[in-house]
Amino acid sequence: MPTVFSHAAVPVALGLGLGRACIPPRLLLAGVAVSVLPDLDSVAFRVGIPYQITLGHRGVTHSLVFGVAVALLGACAFRVLRTGFGRAFWFLLLAAVSHGVLDAFTTGGYGIAFLWPWSATRYSAPLRVIEVAPLSLSRLLSPRGAAVLASELRWVWVPCGLAGLGLLGLRWTLAPRWASASTRRGRPAG
Repeated sequence: MPTVFSHAAVPVALGLGLGRACIPPRLLLAGVAVSVLPDLDSVAFRVGIPYQITLGHRGVTHSLVFGVAVALLGACAFRVLRTGFGRAFWFLLLAAVSHGVLDAFTTGGYGIAFLWPWSATRYSAPLRVIEVAPLSLSRLLSPRGAAVLASELRWVWVPCGLAGLGLLGLRWTLAPRWASASTRRGRPAG
């Protein structure tokens, strides 16, 4: 798995790229929280649940069904998040599902149970390029941890940063067009 920091890269990039008007700060914070939520299943290691079963690490909580359930629950708080239900749902769904997708690209583990409950099969990406993160802070602060963080910078943060900048550029490019189109329809811009 990537570190907790790198799971947040996807919602942060989307939120900053789309802007506060589209992704309000509360929704962005909820997206960051949802993006790391699936790793609560790492508690399974401490209570003796084997990694490979569906209740183990990268099982149920990394599935698409879990992502949809979390997004639906979060979207029910759309007023608190200061957005609409649909926007909250889709943003939180992308944040939640991005967790398993990033994990599928790591060099360790048995894959992700994306299709649970229909299938317990675990899937990995064809290219497993992100160094798997150690589960302890002491190991993260070691030379091995430095290699993991460098890998995440290369394979997660740089692509997410570029995607966020691309969204920002697209938003800046299209904003004058949207403003002029709504003015032509008799609506004030903004």
